Amino acid sequence: MIITGDDSEYIAFVKARLHDQFLMTDLGPLRYFLGIEVSSTSDGFYISQEKYIQDLLARDALGDERTVETPMELNVKLQPTDGDPLPDPTRYRHLVYIAVTRPDISYPIHILSQFVSAPTTVHYSHLLRVLRYLHGTITRPLFFPRFSSLQLQCYSDATWTSDPLDRCSLSAYCVFLGGSLIAWKTKKQTAVSRSSVEAELRAMALLTAEVTWL
Repeated sequence: MIITGDDSEYIAFVKARLHDQFLMTDLGPLRYFLGIEVSSTSDGFYISQEKYIQDLLARDALGDERTVETPMELNVKLQPTDGDPLPDPTRYRHLVYIAVTRPDISYPIHILSQFVSAPTTVHYSHLLRVLRYLHGTITRPLFFPRFSSLQLQCYSDATWTSDPLDRCSLSAYCVFLGGSLIAWKTKKQTAVSRSSVEAELRAMALLTAEVTWL
């Protein structure tokens, strides 16, 4: 359980009441929770999954030290029939949902997660590329400054007819609260866009819904 707020006295009161009712241990300031590392400085907070990724690479994935500069090659269009089916897809399914604090792999993970039901050797090779990218950029955290404006800044983008099977486009967006990245998503559009402008408008509509909710 994480208890957070700007009133230290009330936080202490809540912890005392919980301690009266339940058997619990106070672990102090937040440092590690569900694979996510949190470090605090005078400038703000850093959130990363460095240890989680290191453990994952050591246990399940790479046996070499090779790294790559990008998580996916340009203009890759994967299909379900690419390559040979993996004899045991368990490892692929275990590795594909990784690094929730890394928006820079949102796009390739969205693509590769579409093949979890029947992954192939080609899909697995692209997943290994993502892991090699993470291996080379493992120390990149998200930074949340202590002092920042409360103004939302939003960016959206879209591919056009990028899916080779149904010609649907992809929407992507990210949302900053001041200097803090607080939301991001890559999502397949539900209808075929007849132009790149239409695809961009659908991406903006998805972002507008997120901003309205925020």
